[in-house]
Amino acid sequence: MIGSRVLRADGLLLFVALIWGVGFVVQKSAMDGEDAIGPVTFAALRLLMGGLVLIPLLKLDRHMKPKRLATPRQRCIAVLLAGALLAAGGILQQWGLVYTDAGVAAFVTGLYVVLVPMLGLFIGYRVRRTTWIAAMLAVVGMYLLSVAGRPAFNPGDLLVLASAVCWAGQVLVIGWIASSMSPIRLATGQNIVGGVLAIGIALIVETTTWAQLVDVAWELAYSGPLAIGLGFLLQILAQRDAPPAHTAILLAMEAVFGALAAWAFLHEAFTPTMLVGCVVVLGAMGVAQLKPPAKMQIAQ
Repeated sequence: MIGSRVLRADGLLLFVALIWGVGFVVQKSAMDGEDAIGPVTFAALRLLMGGLVLIPLLKLDRHMKPKRLATPRQRCIAVLLAGALLAAGGILQQWGLVYTDAGVAAFVTGLYVVLVPMLGLFIGYRVRRTTWIAAMLAVVGMYLLSVAGRPAFNPGDLLVLASAVCWAGQVLVIGWIASSMSPIRLATGQNIVGGVLAIGIALIVETTTWAQLVDVAWELAYSGPLAIGLGFLLQILAQRDAPPAHTAILLAMEAVFGALAAWAFLHEAFTPTMLVGCVVVLGAMGVAQLKPPAKMQIAQ
């Protein structure tokens, strides 16, 4: 029988998937219009806001003791790595949403479930046969979504796929450090580091006006404090109790919620071929988690 702590964690993960899924619609709407805010600036601000909103919660840090304590050097490395990957993933995803549909972006982003064990090859994971099958299914699904399902190839899908690689890397970093560091410190640190790095890039490549910021005020309010701040904190908290397979499968629902939200609010339509691609991608996510890799342990 599933314990109450696991059920509560599963509920939190499903709620996070809903927040993130609807977030694709919000992020896409921020890019609409000829004088829309730049994608790098939007990604930077949402990350920074998502970190700043968690600072008041740091006083609760003493109530969330880690199972074992990482060294200051290990914590610093983890926060810097996770933040850099968040910055890269956020920028690439937001840039891709300029060119692709929100619903498609949600499914492509969900491929990080497949990419996590693939990237794990470089740090000693043993990739099982089911993972290779999932990877092949993911390629077929991506083809149906981005090439066969449309009259022309969409480069935005490749940008979103590149962001999924970054999200997968961030998941590996969190898996390495999560049980050895306060979840609030970890979430706050990675978001602020990512936001600062992204803002540095935005200042170089984009020019932003006050009017543009006002136009996307509610999109930033949703994407920053809610999707980034609360979303990542709840994910880290839930992963303390939820089994790895539950985590991956429930967070994969982000793709379904994203597609439904895009259909309901943006009236995005999927061709029959693209719908088949969605089903194949979901199948790849499920197969990848039939035998997930063992949880990473921090070096002692």
